[in-house]
Amino acid sequence: MPRLLLRHVSGMTLAERFAAAAAAEAAAAADDEGHLLPDQLTRATVRVLAVDGAGLSVLTGTRGRCPLGASSPEAGRAERLQFTVGTGPCLLAHATGEPVFAAEQDLRRRWPEFADVLVASTPYRGVVSLPIPNALAGAGALDLFLVDPDDVLRLDVFDALAIGHLVSGALSDAVAWSAQSGAAGPDWLHSPAAVRRAAVWRAVGSLSVSLDADAGAALAVLRAHAWATGRSVDSVAADLVSGRLVTADVVGRPGGP
Repeated sequence: MPRLLLRHVSGMTLAERFAAAAAAEAAAAADDEGHLLPDQLTRATVRVLAVDGAGLSVLTGTRGRCPLGASSPEAGRAERLQFTVGTGPCLLAHATGEPVFAAEQDLRRRWPEFADVLVASTPYRGVVSLPIPNALAGAGALDLFLVDPDDVLRLDVFDALAIGHLVSGALSDAVAWSAQSGAAGPDWLHSPAAVRRAAVWRAVGSLSVSLDADAGAALAVLRAHAWATGRSVDSVAADLVSGRLVTADVVGRPGGP
């Protein structure tokens, strides 16, 4: 465990401060049977680390990249933008298992398309993505979003990594109390954000059959349509699953009335 967990701040260790913040968020939440735990943990992260936003996601073999929760609508939007573009610091943290630090100039240099939409659609100008251990659901990542790009360098790395371990531990502890079991996974794996992302994979499956293409190609079609229309992949997928869009619309051949 990172050594700064033992450091006292205002008479409390970092772990105690996080536990208190998480407890306060849980007390303020409605009875959600554990589905909103990721949102509560990301809001506690924001309070303890004094960042401007946080998002939590996992990468699994069966669900792909799955957002679990976010501290605010803006943080949730930042995740959806990164997924729509298909590249960015969180995806790199998932792939490498290493922390990624990116102020605005780094974002523009390494992921220009993501930087453009992030700056246009959110107040964030810096991102720190931290891989977190989570054998229960797949490779996890905690995204920290910052309005001031200079705050990327000011962030205490050891504190941030320690919070990542605490978030992972809280998710693991919740499994013992989960109403879900077996293949369904823990309750927090069925958070509102995760349920919305599940529609993407249903849409990918439908497109794969219609286009006789593999899942990667079908997802690329969704992303291309989302980019061309200024929408998120999640929004396009929801319309495709509901029937508001048909395959011909998504591949650029508008369907009939």
